[in-house]
Amino acid sequence: MSQGEPDEAPPHFRTPADYRDAARDPETDVRTFRHLARSPYPFVWQELAANPSTPARVLDELCSNRDSAWNDGRLLRLLAEHPNADREVLLKVLAELEARLRTSTTRPYAAVLALAARRELRPEELRHLAALPGASPRMRTGLRRRLGERQ
Repeated sequence: MSQGEPDEAPPHFRTPADYRDAARDPETDVRTFRHLARSPYPFVWQELAANPSTPARVLDELCSNRDSAWNDGRLLRLLAEHPNADREVLLKVLAELEARLRTSTTRPYAAVLALAARRELRPEELRHLAALPGASPRMRTGLRRRLGERQ
């Protein structure tokens, strides 16, 4: 446990719906958010990434969660859009998007465009995504447009 958090056992949830409800709740405490980030349910990770109360350090933990191409792409988009995602989180999302555009058959275009709208990252940190093998012409156009809107 980090300093300042009580050394208590994590909450016990009986059903997947209990996990989901806690992940959605803006009143959930940080300790529970961290517990939920380690849950086996990708829909819980996505609820955490959609909850505006989720702190950056929990978002950071979510960056390493993997399930399926569709779920992972949605999670990356939600992380890129999250108001509490700091530069560290966004750089982790960027690294994951780079890896996917280099090697995967999945195309996380929505996450790329969401990341391009974030001013915490410089345009030159994002432009190279357009040159990666998995980048489609439509993604390249959208990336250029989003980066151009920032100027």
